[in-house]
Amino acid sequence: MSDVVKVIDHEVLVTVYITNYNYGKYISQAVESVLQQTLDDFEIIIIDDGSTDNSRELIEAYADNPKIKVIFQKNKGLNVTNNIALRVSNGKYIMRLDADDFLDHNALLVMSNALERDDELGLVFPDYYITDENGTPESIHKRHDFDKEVSLLDQAAHGACTMIRTSFLKELGGYNEDYSCQDGYELWVKFTAQHKVSNINTPLFYYRQHGNNLTKNENRILTTRATINKDYLKEDKAKYNTVAVIPVRDANAVNNKLAFTLLDDKTFLEHKIDQALLAENIKQVVVSSPDEKVKQFVQQKYQDKVFFVSRPTEQARLNVGLVGTVNHILTHKHMEAFNPSAIAVLSIEFPFVDALTLDNAINTLYLFDSDSLISVRPDTHLFFQHHGHGMQAILNQDKFTKLEREALFKYTGGISVTKSEIFKKEQQFICGKVGHVVIDQQASLGIFSEYDLKLARLLAQDNQSQHKS
Repeated sequence: MSDVVKVIDHEVLVTVYITNYNYGKYISQAVESVLQQTLDDFEIIIIDDGSTDNSRELIEAYADNPKIKVIFQKNKGLNVTNNIALRVSNGKYIMRLDADDFLDHNALLVMSNALERDDELGLVFPDYYITDENGTPESIHKRHDFDKEVSLLDQAAHGACTMIRTSFLKELGGYNEDYSCQDGYELWVKFTAQHKVSNINTPLFYYRQHGNNLTKNENRILTTRATINKDYLKEDKAKYNTVAVIPVRDANAVNNKLAFTLLDDKTFLEHKIDQALLAENIKQVVVSSPDEKVKQFVQQKYQDKVFFVSRPTEQARLNVGLVGTVNHILTHKHMEAFNPSAIAVLSIEFPFVDALTLDNAINTLYLFDSDSLISVRPDTHLFFQHHGHGMQAILNQDKFTKLEREALFKYTGGISVTKSEIFKKEQQFICGKVGHVVIDQQASLGIFSEYDLKLARLLAQDNQSQHKS
């Protein structure tokens, strides 16, 4: 049972709730950053989620402050804690502050003013400082201007330090407790479907980076996001007829040698076909190749589960794109009867792309109404070019202020999904409003050398061991 130290029952403009689990070394700075706000009309709810460090002692020091409500509870997780805060909140607007972060002294004033000016605005979020473990700013992260620059809402606001109209959040049912973790993504998806959102291009909070950040747990977050995309896709999935095209070149091409190369107890081609068959959103798998060996293998092993289309030799040459191959497939009488709504092109060079990732790519395409979509990894490395006088950072990546529009993403994983009508019109795969799906590091491993192959086999062996244990 939650231990509520004090109850505040009068309405305030802003509720800030601070979630804490074993952040005793940071919690005081978070609380003080709220108490020092230029806006005075606020309440603070401190929720300690079963900490085992000295957090309780530090939090209880604030128990007599009339602006502060304190809740101690056994560990319940983030989304349950979010809903507890929502139930006891008295604020017209509500905002979460993680205990390891802290606010600029004008944060509440600026964000609440934006919401006060527009009754239709449901959510607002600012830019932010990125700090080291000690709270020293290292850079500023500047988001796009969502009122002027953004038409594709597939880049979510940060979960913390986003101010929300409380009545809108309650109407949407609060936070979904079915998800074991989320970083603001679930909130973003359902809010953007129903309400106007915006941002403030001023840094108003300090995001502390250290080894225990939730956002470091990438696989867990990406899996949860995939589940959210599936759950919140409201369109009738029955009308989706996505065809997966797996192209293979001729017998003398490197690509084809890889197709029949063993990764573990399966070839690369088998891995790609098997995962495509497991994907719920893929209704037809097509392998296309000019090679009779590929044809015989597919037809004997997969029979009517996989459709094979002979690929004209001139379309399978190196440096020849796949547009001609896909057009050739679409004109086949089988495909004309199938009438696919989207085309997913899958590269066999990426053996660790699983069915969940494929389904998520297709769900993401439709959820955000993109025309096409690619699989990517964010790349935070510094890239340099030589300009004759020496090396120079591309896009000035070494500068203090980091613009979201300058962030780099690497196309990897070998997934592109395009709505059929767009492909037929533009004769391109990556065109129109291009969405993205972030894939995990293992799925991004492409096999282009003997070294890559050795690494992939070690990973496959490790994966098998984990499944057996």
